[in-house]
Amino acid sequence: MGAARDPVEIGLVVYPGVQEAAVLGLTDLFQLANRLASERSPDALRLRVTHWQWQEASQTVIPTFDSEPGPGYGPAMVILPPTLGDPIPREAAAPYADWLRARHAAGATLGSVCAGAFVLAETGLLSGRVATTHWAYRDALAIRFPDILLDADKLVIDDGDIITAGGYMAWTDLGLKLVDRVLGPTVMIETARFMLVDPPGREQRFYSPFAPRLNHGDEAILKVQHWLQARGARDVTLATMAEHAALEERTF
Repeated sequence: MGAARDPVEIGLVVYPGVQEAAVLGLTDLFQLANRLASERSPDALRLRVTHWQWQEASQTVIPTFDSEPGPGYGPAMVILPPTLGDPIPREAAAPYADWLRARHAAGATLGSVCAGAFVLAETGLLSGRVATTHWAYRDALAIRFPDILLDADKLVIDDGDIITAGGYMAWTDLGLKLVDRVLGPTVMIETARFMLVDPPGREQRFYSPFAPRLNHGDEAILKVQHWLQARGARDVTLATMAEHAALEERTF
């Protein structure tokens, strides 16, 4: 039996107006994936699910639920679930922006579902990127954030460090995509089969986008990775990347 590995933490943001069924559904999905993974191997990597909410008293975002209580918090992935009502106003979303930017800078993957994109967009991290949201919110998102390259025809857009999902029920697609990324395709397929939902994407794995590792702790390299993700699939030289990292070419 191998040494126990620390679970991968996935944080769900409980912002004002969030659809609680999606928060609870994602929590159940990840815990189901844990069970299926452990049935295949007792030493399987686990997912730790936490819920996060803005607290006025402390003026910060704090954890309000933990599926595996233990020392320290640091979501490797953060999800902004959908809402049943109108998109969150900018002033209500603003308190979450700094926390989300800090998590992203630390290497976390950020994801949004449906109108959760409005909270994610407040960070500025969607600027110049292709993203999606629910078709009913397409125009509102485009007006509020005109610098986003919006493609509301896509159900899920995986940009590596940022994933946006469009449909109201697309939390299952996003959740399964993260299960695939952390626990592997076999556990993802078993989870989808148990839930009687289609696997995300419905395309060949060879056409899936590459998802680089972002939690390595090297700030200079992470800065360049985020810059490359924002640029998209465009040629770039080693010298340019080294300059962006503030390193010499031979050091980079």
